[in-house]
Amino acid sequence: MKTLRPNFAFLLRGLCSLLLTLVLLQNATAGSLTNGTPAFQTSDGVKLFVKVAGQGMPCLFVHGGPGAGSQAVEVLAGAPLEKQLQMIYLDQRGSGRSASDPHKNYSLERQVQDIEELRQQLKLEKWTLMAHSFGGILATAYAQKYPSRVHSLILVNSILNLPASMESTTAYGYTLLPAATRPPLDAAASLPQRYFMVTGLLQRQGLYNQLQYASDSSAARVSRTMKGQPANHDFAANMFQNPGSYLLDYTPATANLTMPVLVLTGQQDYVTGPEHYKSFRFPQQQAVVLPGKHVPFLDNPQEFNQAVQRFVTKLPRKS
Repeated sequence: MKTLRPNFAFLLRGLCSLLLTLVLLQNATAGSLTNGTPAFQTSDGVKLFVKVAGQGMPCLFVHGGPGAGSQAVEVLAGAPLEKQLQMIYLDQRGSGRSASDPHKNYSLERQVQDIEELRQQLKLEKWTLMAHSFGGILATAYAQKYPSRVHSLILVNSILNLPASMESTTAYGYTLLPAATRPPLDAAASLPQRYFMVTGLLQRQGLYNQLQYASDSSAARVSRTMKGQPANHDFAANMFQNPGSYLLDYTPATANLTMPVLVLTGQQDYVTGPEHYKSFRFPQQQAVVLPGKHVPFLDNPQEFNQAVQRFVTKLPRKS
């Protein structure tokens, strides 16, 4: 017995050491992404704003606009999302709190590369992408190029065919203009001409928020949040000068993207188009139609957050 006790103690200490090492490795992997505002500079030297907040699976928020930035969503809708996901708020180049590109490279290909470079810097094997509006094009293009890096997609009133959504915005926006004062809409004019004429008139007459929001209070909350905040609009100012791949129809590509996808859309969302989601063909998609217009996380936060929670809860932890 005297000779067995030292050997048994040695084995026990070795087993405890091994278990402790495994626990530490597991904790290090689970907690590898730290909340905060990590410095991020792209390979071509553009400094982009990034903020990480929350707990759970990492989820990149891909904002719309183009060039809207992520700050309003972070401030007004982030808290409930951060209880179920570790949110990564990125302001795209030339947008929000990020710097402009001195060479004006705002191509879709460059924006997709920025997203992938951020994933690499954060050392994430996979992440979920939550895209709103115009951000749907960026998220789908990224998933098309890097499908093995996308755990799942959450598409919130997302545009996957920009010309189709511009047609919807133009047609509905024209009906919001007072009939007695609105000019004739020339059907022979190009889509950009008609689109910018209608949206310009809506903005000048203080009616543009009726396109976006189901209530004036939602628009007012965004206005208060963004008042006095840095807002870079360089991407928005330059994108339509050379739209390139942004004008492609990305709905056919959805048929080959096999990750789980949640599609959220508004019943009266004429910015995206209330029927637009019906053209999506993701093999593992589920669609939820919410009341309201283009910004459900403000107009219908309860229904929005419940839909996201149900989807996230059923996602596989690994894939």
